[in-house]
Amino acid sequence: MFKKNESAVDRIIRAIAGIVILVIGIYEVKSLAVLGIILIIVGAVLIITAITGFCLLYTLLGISTCTDCKK
Repeated sequence: MFKKNESAVDRIIRAIAGIVILVIGIYEVKSLAVLGIILIIVGAVLIITAITGFCLLYTLLGISTCTDCKK
């Protein structure tokens, strides 16, 4: 579907950051609903990009951290 543009290290960092942000967002929903929802969305996007290996923002900016991907 889309070309991968994230390296393995980039994907691992995104997955970890996504999980942490998602957990914080779930905790924040109880006290500050808007901030919690924003954090949940950001965390989910990071996890999805880590799973797929594709980042739309990287494509728009012409960036690729994937050195072993076919170009």
